[in-house]
Amino acid sequence: MNASHVPGGWSWWPAPAKLNLCLRITGRRADGYHDLQSAFRILDWGDRVGIRLREDGRVARVGASAPGVAEADDLLVRAALLLQKHVNGTSGADICVEKNIPAGGGFGGGSSDAATVLRVLDQLWATDLGEDVLAGLGLQLGADVPVFVRGRNAWAEGVGEQLTPLDLPQAWYVLVDPGIHVATAKLFGAPDLTRTAAPVKISDFLSGSVPDNVFEPVLRRREPAIEAVFATLSRIGTPRLTGTGSGCFVEFASLQAAQAGSALLPADLRGWVVAGAARSPLLDALEGNLQDIN
Repeated sequence: MNASHVPGGWSWWPAPAKLNLCLRITGRRADGYHDLQSAFRILDWGDRVGIRLREDGRVARVGASAPGVAEADDLLVRAALLLQKHVNGTSGADICVEKNIPAGGGFGGGSSDAATVLRVLDQLWATDLGEDVLAGLGLQLGADVPVFVRGRNAWAEGVGEQLTPLDLPQAWYVLVDPGIHVATAKLFGAPDLTRTAAPVKISDFLSGSVPDNVFEPVLRRREPAIEAVFATLSRIGTPRLTGTGSGCFVEFASLQAAQAGSALLPADLRGWVVAGAARSPLLDALEGNLQDIN
């Protein structure tokens, strides 16, 4: 069922996408995870999460957030159940999502949806755990969830949970989804992946001296569709890869320049022109009026 057709009692909340403006691997930890360095950019575009409170304590998904994802495995449901268990709560919720962020693109859709559920239910259930506790819960769901919980552009280290706020200049982006779903675990196991990059400082990133994404050359060699998108986007600027997905983007200094660049691309490319955000629109929704109630 599409979320827009669900009747009555729903409040609607933004779940913004993100870009990784750079992504490096500086080593491998004893637990098998990798130490990373990345710059997260929150976008003023993404999914919408619908939540309707229940009094029977049940957490239920309405519709599906992605094809083939069982309800028990859905990050939306897992986030709600995790919060409910943490506070030993008796309140429940129906949850659904209007998807705009493509799955597997590296734009953070699933992680952002989960973060929105945590932040919104913390408010609607009046558990008031606060940002730090919610970010810790989010880390149990995925390495990208904490940045969405905190809702600010950030320099990330560790597995992505050590976050330092970043002030980034306004920018607009042409995003393209090549339609390739990348298996993250397989990508991390690629023999030609650079895993021992020297750590850099935030000032190195801000000066523009940090290479973009360690996964880019690996994916471009393996996926002809991604290489083809890079070739096409190079006509309008410098293409880059976000995260460990297949999503590509070009940055522009103005909306007009981004729109002009997008207009030169083939019509069959699945793409968007979006703005970078100074902070997550979810924070604005939580602090003010609801985005939408119906």
